[in-house]
Amino acid sequence: MSRSIFTDTSLSAVSAGFVAVLVGVASSIAIVFEAARAAGASEAMMVSWIGALGLGMGLTCILFSWYYRAPVITAWSTPGAALLATSLQGVSMPEAVGAFLFSAVLTLLLGLSGTFDKVTRKIPAPVASAMLAGILVQFGLSVFTSLQASPALVGAMLAAYLLGRRWLPRYAIILVLITGFVASWLLGLTHFEQIHWALSQPILVAPEFKLSTLFGVGLPLFIVTMTSQNIPGVATLRASGYERVPVSPVISGTGLASLLLTPFGGFAFNLAAITAAICTGPEAHPDPAKRYTAGIAAGIFYLLVGLGGVTVVSLFSAFPPALIASLAGLALIGTIGASLEGATRESDSREAALITFLVTASGASFLGIGSAFWGLVGGLASHWIFKRRD
Repeated sequence: MSRSIFTDTSLSAVSAGFVAVLVGVASSIAIVFEAARAAGASEAMMVSWIGALGLGMGLTCILFSWYYRAPVITAWSTPGAALLATSLQGVSMPEAVGAFLFSAVLTLLLGLSGTFDKVTRKIPAPVASAMLAGILVQFGLSVFTSLQASPALVGAMLAAYLLGRRWLPRYAIILVLITGFVASWLLGLTHFEQIHWALSQPILVAPEFKLSTLFGVGLPLFIVTMTSQNIPGVATLRASGYERVPVSPVISGTGLASLLLTPFGGFAFNLAAITAAICTGPEAHPDPAKRYTAGIAAGIFYLLVGLGGVTVVSLFSAFPPALIASLAGLALIGTIGASLEGATRESDSREAALITFLVTASGASFLGIGSAFWGLVGGLASHWIFKRRD
């Protein structure tokens, strides 16, 4: 704890934090806007939502990463936003805020109880690694599907990655980022005219509590966030070697952040998985003990997202989707490889891990819950059956 953040910070850690925020915001900001629109939010309210979400993610990333000296990355609940986009039709904004508060209270209570931490510690490491690999594999594949759609842009980024990994491995993703921006500009794929300059202005919405909305929106939001976001988030930390980070206080902290910021649009915060993997891998820093600085960097960039509001969102939309998809995939290649190694290292758990990986990678959902949860269920069931066989 006596080490200096400034001496621990490296350019690769700052780059990893930036890439994590870039990928996280650009890949799902449209879903958040759809959720806000479903509740009848005005444009000003949408900006308030981005401000509250950026503030919540920024503060939790910085505080958790600094306190635990680990890259603890938080995010808004993307599956939760998708759920809200379909379930808030006909629900007033005050009733929606009441449902968000209900979900936040449940999250806070679950974290304080310590139950979530105890449950996640019973998940076998190979199964957790396989679930993480299944979540991330689509991002790796997106590099090559994007290559077909934008061969010049993605080809240049892929070449930068290969050359960077060969001669400057610590700065490979930085080279990919710079190459992507330059190539996008030279190819005329960057649309700076879409950028609008504006700061976020918070708008407070007083909650209203309606029983049908609490159980029809708030409870599903809580379940989806826990199963589709927090469980993969815990798996990411554990698979990256950060078992010492206690889960329950982090879950409690995200619940408290949701509770405080929900009236302004911070509908749900949780542990990140995909963006966390960018900051927990060796590309962020060769020393695992210093990767917490990537989490702090991500928190600072998230604060800028919250402050910039519409400006930041329009800036992300100025770049082509292929750039964002390829950047995410290339940044995660190392983590995908490490996860697959962890999943298949133990021969007696290999089949269960493979089932976990395949179900998760399939993207299949059931009862509104994503494939990561069902991959975990299938893997745990298989693990138990195979152990009983032995």
